[in-house]
Amino acid sequence: MASKFKFFSGAVLAFPVLFAAVPALADDADSTPIQVIGHADPEGLLPDQTAPKAVSAISSEFIVKQAPTLNAFQLVNLLPGANVSSSDPYGLSTSSSLTMRGLGQDQIGVLMEGAPQNDIGYYYAYPSQFADAENVQQVRLAQGAAEIDAPVIAAAGGLLSLTLDDPKERMGGLINLSVGSFDERRAFVRFDTGEIGNTGLKASVSYSNNRADNWRGPGFDKRQHIDAKLLAEWGEGNRASVSLSFNEAETSAYPGPTMADWRTSGRDFNYSADYAGGDTAYWRLYRAPFRNLYAAAPLHLRLAEGLTFDSTGYLQFGYGNAPYGTQLATTGNFLGTEELAQPIELPGAVDGVATVMGNWTGKQFRGGNVSKLTLEAGAHTLTAGLWFDYGTDRVQQTYTSVGEDGRPFDKWGYPGKAIRTADGRLLAYENARTVTVTKSFFVADSIAVTPRLGVDIGFKGVDLLRNGRNHLPGPQTKVRTSTFAALPRASVHFRLDDRQQLLANVTTNFRSPNEFALYNSYYGGEVVQQGTGALKNEYSVSEELGYRYIGPSLSFSVTAFHYHFRNRQVATVINSGGALVNSTVNAGSQTSYGLDGEIDYRPAKGVSIYLSGEYLHTRQDDDLAIGGDYLPTKGKRAVSSPSFQFALGTTYDDGRLFGSTALKYVGRQYSTFMNDESIKGYATLDLAVGVHLAGLIDAQRMDLRLNAINVTNPRVLAGVQTVGANALDTIGRNGTLIAGSAPAYYIGGGRAVVATLSRAF
Repeated sequence: MASKFKFFSGAVLAFPVLFAAVPALADDADSTPIQVIGHADPEGLLPDQTAPKAVSAISSEFIVKQAPTLNAFQLVNLLPGANVSSSDPYGLSTSSSLTMRGLGQDQIGVLMEGAPQNDIGYYYAYPSQFADAENVQQVRLAQGAAEIDAPVIAAAGGLLSLTLDDPKERMGGLINLSVGSFDERRAFVRFDTGEIGNTGLKASVSYSNNRADNWRGPGFDKRQHIDAKLLAEWGEGNRASVSLSFNEAETSAYPGPTMADWRTSGRDFNYSADYAGGDTAYWRLYRAPFRNLYAAAPLHLRLAEGLTFDSTGYLQFGYGNAPYGTQLATTGNFLGTEELAQPIELPGAVDGVATVMGNWTGKQFRGGNVSKLTLEAGAHTLTAGLWFDYGTDRVQQTYTSVGEDGRPFDKWGYPGKAIRTADGRLLAYENARTVTVTKSFFVADSIAVTPRLGVDIGFKGVDLLRNGRNHLPGPQTKVRTSTFAALPRASVHFRLDDRQQLLANVTTNFRSPNEFALYNSYYGGEVVQQGTGALKNEYSVSEELGYRYIGPSLSFSVTAFHYHFRNRQVATVINSGGALVNSTVNAGSQTSYGLDGEIDYRPAKGVSIYLSGEYLHTRQDDDLAIGGDYLPTKGKRAVSSPSFQFALGTTYDDGRLFGSTALKYVGRQYSTFMNDESIKGYATLDLAVGVHLAGLIDAQRMDLRLNAINVTNPRVLAGVQTVGANALDTIGRNGTLIAGSAPAYYIGGGRAVVATLSRAF
C-alpha cells in the first residue's frame, strides 16, 4: 500500500543497478512535477525511486532474469545489511534465514500487497510460501524501521514489501518451463483477462508446480502455488484490488549440524536414506507439509482535493506440520504433569518402545485492517490511521505411529490420527491455543519547512493482547498478557542541490515476547520451562544519518546507523529429552552501530556495475542471566552479526543477449553469547546468461536463460540455526560452572544449474 506519509530514512538506497530518483521540491507555492535526475534505465531492470525515503527496490525486469525458483530472501541478498543463510539453492526449503544489520528474521516485518506475512505468534515469515516470482512486480527493502502505517510489529530490522504485478491491459498469458540440477522440474502458467467487458475490471490467475530432489541427502521438495488478482481503477487515481495467494508444499528439512558434527561429517551430515527399526533419523520423518491462503484487498480513494483514504483488509489461513523423529515407550508417559497409569498402544513397539513421528503442528487464522486518511494542507501533509488485527494460533506437539517401512501413518499430524492415551485423550507434549489482538493508532505530519528542507514527526501507539489456554494437565490453564508501546519518531531531509541529499532520523521500535513464552513446557512430568506473562518487551531506539549523490552514470550512498536495545530478545529452539522446546533469551541491553555504503556505475548502455558493503559493530552491554548466575557476556559481540559484508553485482543486456553476476561475501559470525564458537566468513557467486528470442520466431516475448547458482560451490556453514549461551563450560560471575551447549548451523546450499524457457502469448 503506497504511503502518502513521507518518512525519511537514512538507510542505503537502491539495488543493484539504480539509485532512487529524487523528487524536485517546489521552489514556490505552486506544485511542480516530480523530476527524475538520476540516470535512465532503458532496460527497466530496477525502478527509479521518487519518494524522499531510503529504500532498495527490485523490479520485475530484474527478477525475470534470475532463477525462477529463488524466494524473496534470496533475491535481496546483494543489498547492504542483508545476510541470507540458505540451505537450499532453489529456495524451496524452510531451512533458511534472513538477518538485517545483525537483527534476525523475527525482527523484520514482511508485507505482501500491504498485508502482513509474519507469523502472528513467532514473528517469522516463510519466503517459500510467498507469490511466484513471475507475479512479483517489485520487492522493496527498507533496512531501517518500517513505515509508520505498516501493519507489523517486531520490525526493528526493517521492512520487506512485495507488490504483485497488476493484471495486463490486454488478454494474454505467460508460460515458463524450467529444468535443472537435482532433477529440478518446474512449470508456470499465467492468464490475463484484459478488461472484462466495459466494467473496467481486469484479472489474472497463475498456477505453478515445482519439484526437486534434495541437493544433499535423501528426499525431495514439491510445491504447487496459485496466485490471482482482480483490479479496478477509476476516476483520478481511485483504485481497488483483491489478491489471493495459495500455497501447498511438502519440503524436507535439512538437518543442522553442531560444529562437532560438521568437522566429522561435513556435507554428509544428513538424515538416513533407508529405514531400520528404531531409527529416528529417517528422512520421511522430517518432511514438512503446509497449506496457506493469503488474501489482501488494498483500496485507495481520492475523496476530495488534497484528501485521500487508504485501506487494506486481509485474511490468512494456514495449517502445517514440522515433524521430527523420536521414540515413545508404552509405559512411563506423562500428559503435562499427570502420569499415565495405563500403557498406551504403540504399533510396531519392540520391548515396549516404538519409533514415532513427533508432530509440531500449527493452525492459524488471521484477519485485520489498516486504514488511514491523508490531508495535504499548505506545507503540511497530515496522516492519521488505525490498525486492527485478530489472530488465533493452535499449536500442538503430538505423535503419529509409523509403519514397518518408516512411513508415518499421517504426514499432516492431524489430531484425529495421532496417538492417544488409554482413555482416549490426545497424547501431546504441547497443546495450546492463543488469541492475539493488536490495536494501533498512528498520526504523522510531513512538513515542507522550505523548498529544500523537510521535517517529519510521527507517533504510533500499539496495544497487544494475548489470551491463551494450556490444554495440558498441570498448574497452568489460562494465560494472559497485555502491553502498550509508545513509538515516537522524527526525521529530517535536506536537498543540497539537484544531485545531493542529507537524511537523518530517529525511530523507536518494540517487540513483545513470542507467544510460547507464556506457556509451561513439561517433560517427564516436570516443568522444563516456566511460562510467564511478565516478560519485558524489547524496546529499541535507532538513529541514521545518510548522504546520497545521484548522477547520470555514477551514484553512491553512505549511511551511518546506531541502535540501542533494552531487553534484547533472541529466539531459539532447544531439544529437551527428544522434544523440541521454543525458548526466548533476554540478552539485556545491546548497542549496535555501523556504516552501509553502495556505488552504482553505468559505463555504457545496458551495462551496470554495483558494489555494496557494510561494517557492523555490536556490543552486549549486560551479562547474561543463566539460572542463579551470570555468564560474563558484557562486551561480547552479538550472535549472527558479521562485522563485514560485501557484494558485487553486474548486469548486461544489449536487447538480444543478457547476463548477470552476483558475488557476496559474509564475514565471521558468532553463534554463542560468550563468543566461544563461530563460523568463518564465506563467499558465493551466482551467474546468469540468456538470449531474447523475440523477433526470431514471432514478435511475442520469448527468452531462454541459464542460471548457475552458487557456482564456486564452497563447503561452508552459511549461518546460525540455533544460538547458544556458551559452547564451552564457563565459570559464571558468581562462581558457578555453567555447562556449555552446542549451537546448530545451516550448511550452505550446493551448486545448481537451471535452464528456463519463457514464452508469452
